[in-house]
Amino acid sequence: MHRNLSVNAYFRHRAAKLTPQHRFAGSSQTDWRTWREQLYPKVIASLGRMPEKVPLNPEITAEWVEDGLCKQRVLLDVEDGLSAAALVFRPVDARGKLPAILACHGHGPHGKDSVMGNASSAERKAKIQANNYDYGLQMAKAGYAVIAIDWRGFGDRDDRRKPNANDIFWGRDICDCHYVRATILGMTLLGMDVHDGTCALDYLCEQEFVDPSRIGVMGLSFGGTMTTWMSLCDERIRAADIICYSDRFADFGMRDSNFCGSQVAPGLYDLCDVPDLHGLIAPRPLLVEIGALDECFLVDSAMSCFREVEKIYAAAGAIDRLELDLFDGGHSWSGRKSFDFFAKYLGA
Repeated sequence: MHRNLSVNAYFRHRAAKLTPQHRFAGSSQTDWRTWREQLYPKVIASLGRMPEKVPLNPEITAEWVEDGLCKQRVLLDVEDGLSAAALVFRPVDARGKLPAILACHGHGPHGKDSVMGNASSAERKAKIQANNYDYGLQMAKAGYAVIAIDWRGFGDRDDRRKPNANDIFWGRDICDCHYVRATILGMTLLGMDVHDGTCALDYLCEQEFVDPSRIGVMGLSFGGTMTTWMSLCDERIRAADIICYSDRFADFGMRDSNFCGSQVAPGLYDLCDVPDLHGLIAPRPLLVEIGALDECFLVDSAMSCFREVEKIYAAAGAIDRLELDLFDGGHSWSGRKSFDFFAKYLGA
């Protein structure tokens, strides 16, 4: 009798046998409506108890002009006992109210700074160049008001950058540490980050230079995770650009262990798969970017994910609002279609 002692093999085996309860299998608009009505509230509930909002008490700690942009660093209170740092960029010569974008950063020690173009060291500059990672800065130059904040555990909110950090975390993944602590409170780290994203949009939509009816979101990798969830949880978002976050939980999660406590919620895979999450964004416009040479989200399973999203958008009667940018590159922002996509749906 063969006996398996590998827990990794066990999880791969379970994933291979699992069909999520609400994986989309319909074809008509009625099928889509019924599926969405059943799945959506369960997906949102998986985030657990959400933090309570407090007055933002915004404080602009720095303001300067560079790259033809007015750049601000802003501190915001997101809940009792916790604040977040944000960068807000807008063209200096803008007139009237601007369309706006929430630029979601991915994994990396510098958080929001990288997507907003902070290349103040050789290491930062190399990272930005390698992944075409400064999409927040580039979208601001294209005429948008852009905000980026640090998700919990990154950038200015990364406790590993503070004294005695090694005594606290012992080299562990900070996302997983925060996830475990959130769950014993009946919460999730993903839900906390979504909450902070909504606070960032609250601030942005209060600005006299922003048109709150024209809001978009974009992000690479874990930023693609946050783009997905911000689109699901905040109806102010009119268009989304998910960059290199197309795959299957069985593949990048169970097979490759390529996710962390910032990207998951309890019972999520039992409910649905990644293409279902993307499909829940319908009928709003969605651009999906897939790198043919991406080593984090392999192209075969990434395209398998997109084909399922196509079926959902078709059933929703919104196939004309779904776009694909399959580009000859790795884990990076293509930038080939984003400008036209957001100009089409948000204006610039």
